[in-house]
Amino acid sequence: MKAPPEIKKVAQFLRGGSAGVKIRVGALNGKRLDYFKGKSAIKALLSPAYAKLKGVPKVTSETEAQAVLSNVNAFAFYLRVRRGGPSGSSSSSPKNLQIIPEQFFKPDQYYAWFYDGSQWTTYAGGILMVAIMLAGVMFPLWPPVMRMGAYYLSIGMLGLIGLFFAIAIVRLIFYIITILVASPGIWIFPQLFADVGFVESFIPLWEWDIPKKKNRKRKNKKENEDSARNGGLHVEEVDDSASSRPQSRNATIEEVEDEDAP
Repeated sequence: MKAPPEIKKVAQFLRGGSAGVKIRVGALNGKRLDYFKGKSAIKALLSPAYAKLKGVPKVTSETEAQAVLSNVNAFAFYLRVRRGGPSGSSSSSPKNLQIIPEQFFKPDQYYAWFYDGSQWTTYAGGILMVAIMLAGVMFPLWPPVMRMGAYYLSIGMLGLIGLFFAIAIVRLIFYIITILVASPGIWIFPQLFADVGFVESFIPLWEWDIPKKKNRKRKNKKENEDSARNGGLHVEEVDDSASSRPQSRNATIEEVEDEDAP
């Protein structure tokens, strides 16, 4: 059964990058699939980006968004799945997915994509690749001006690659030297290999190699676990800096109210 145009547009919007749906990668029968959580799709339909679309169902509340997403689910653009354990030996491996026979849409459920979205970018990429290959094969037939331009362009690209490797080698040598003379060491262009933009890769110019502080969320989680093991008592270590024995620590016991108590 063919989906109505407005339902297909909703699926295309959710599958595209402008929707902002958090995509995760799972494994279904050994094949990798993208999946998402229902509440992420509801949030996308309530976003300003969806409100600007034309030819799609109007959504003004979570109830209307859930109804629209149920219609999209009915045409199998995505299907409700059950998420299991990791598919590999590592805990970071994609989660195993299993299709559930009962299909409906709920915010707290997971849904695997069986729709790849618009394919025009794939076709355009294939045509561009073929054109580049043909242009390379026909290079001897190029006009002299174009061949000269390609030559200078290739020399410039090789120069940039060589400059990048030179910077990487120099910053490593400088870091090793500063470890010996100015511990903990200094990195030149510390963001050079970070997942940032081209300009941000060279900002700041240098930085001390100081380990980053642990996530406070993990610290709070550990404190809660310690509190639970102590039977609802919160143990806090206090640094007695004013004491004559700076290495000693005093422990103060503070009773924490049990949240599960009636």
